[in-house]
Amino acid sequence: MRTQVVIIGAGPAGLLLGRLLDNQGIDTIILERRSQDYVLGRIRAGVLEQGTVELLDKAGAGERMRAKGLVHDGVEFCFDGDRHRFNFRELIGRTVMVYGQTEVTHDLMNARDASGAKTIYEAEGVSLHGFDSDSPKVRFGKGGVEHEIACDFIAGCDGYHGVSRASVPQDALRTYERVYPFGWLGILVDKPPVSDELIYAHHQRGFALCSMRSPTRSRYYVQVPADEKVEAWSDARFWDELRRRVDSETAEKLIIGPSIEKSIAPLRSFVAEPLRFGRLFLAGDAAHIVPPTGAKGLNLAASDVDCLAEAMTEFYRERSSVGIDHYSARVLSRVWKAERFSWWMTSILHTFPETDTFGRRIQRAEFDYLVGSEAAARSLAENYTGLPF
Repeated sequence: MRTQVVIIGAGPAGLLLGRLLDNQGIDTIILERRSQDYVLGRIRAGVLEQGTVELLDKAGAGERMRAKGLVHDGVEFCFDGDRHRFNFRELIGRTVMVYGQTEVTHDLMNARDASGAKTIYEAEGVSLHGFDSDSPKVRFGKGGVEHEIACDFIAGCDGYHGVSRASVPQDALRTYERVYPFGWLGILVDKPPVSDELIYAHHQRGFALCSMRSPTRSRYYVQVPADEKVEAWSDARFWDELRRRVDSETAEKLIIGPSIEKSIAPLRSFVAEPLRFGRLFLAGDAAHIVPPTGAKGLNLAASDVDCLAEAMTEFYRERSSVGIDHYSARVLSRVWKAERFSWWMTSILHTFPETDTFGRRIQRAEFDYLVGSEAAARSLAENYTGLPF
């Protein structure tokens, strides 16, 4: 087989890249080691920056999002029961949209199927070869038969545990990581959300988040130790703990019900540098991980592939390598700003084992400063709704 770009991974990053390149007449094949149903079954967050919303429109995959997504003008922060709303539209004229990552993936899959572009699911033993030359190849197995694809470029969009980053020689890669001593215990429930917008809560017992997937489906989280087991948490225990951590008005308004999904997500920050290795490019979770506190994971993946699609289009249309030569530096500049924001959100909203009374007063001072300073509130709004792609 022969194509121009092989994309490893059929998550939202890979599918969006494929769609953007397809719109420019650039041939792609996507390889995914999992089944299509498995990919669609992943439960992920879904707060989309304004830039991501606009990019999905540009890709021709935004119609259902526009019809079903929930536009949010702001968010609320709560500190030990004191609650404050930050109106992003009033502060900077921008918004975010709540639309689940599963729905984004579904829309991109449908768009790819309609275009006739090729996606190979359940590809076994994917391996990358010759990406340090002008003739890269990707090999994989399917149905007991070995296949090889010759291509111009390989895009590694296969996540933190994927083969793409693992194929890079160790001495060519530098990584930065911070693992947090806690996770988020989350439940999904078919009940209306407690608020029209997200509520981020800091309490001395730990962080909590009131979120949603739709007007009839809610997602709630509480901070738990990193070694906590989900089996230790009945629904009743979860609801009791959530009520303790939010303000009294929110606690009273909660509409509880049986969970339809319950899981614990660990929190960590991770960045790999550089993101280009000859004809191989890393994007999305293969390149970086952020804590979910700042809602940046999917949005960073979208900005990565927007930049990569632009660079590859420039290469094929103008025979210029300027875009691909600068891809890593351009993307990492935005990545580190998002890492900073996610770290900041995590640091002020969570309780840490080493935090003493002085540390908690600093967290409180940070909250009070946000509430009392328009400049600080504008900075929050600018970062939360998304820095320019």
